[in-house]
Amino acid sequence: MVLNIEQIKEIIPHRTPFLLIDRIEEMEVGVRAVGKKCVTYNEPFFQGHFPQEAVMPGVLIIEAMAQVGAVCCLSMEENKGKIVYFGGINKAKFRQKVVPGDVLLLEVEMIKIKGPVGVGKGTATVDGKVVAQAELTFMIGNS
Repeated sequence: MVLNIEQIKEIIPHRTPFLLIDRIEEMEVGVRAVGKKCVTYNEPFFQGHFPQEAVMPGVLIIEAMAQVGAVCCLSMEENKGKIVYFGGINKAKFRQKVVPGDVLLLEVEMIKIKGPVGVGKGTATVDGKVVAQAELTFMIGNS
């Protein structure tokens, strides 16, 4: 399943400047999803992070992973129209800078879902190299 930006906006509530994914490349609803973020110099966060060397903040890479996971979970029939909140971030590691011109590939695999709480394993890569990883705990709530 491939989703464009308009279809993503029908599923999650994020909007510019905080919508951090451009496309869903692959998805098994409720199981795993792969999203894409094309990083450009025009991103608002580059104005201050850092003016002398543009680097995408690690927390925004994690947020982009979480948005991919949210699309995966909220595409499940029983979760349509709901919202996903962060419950925790564990084992986060940043291995390489993400800079303008990079294309982030964000993969999230659901490793546990029990009721409204779940855990996803996220990996972000650029050109096949891992740039960040994290375990994301989420809670599904009513919007």
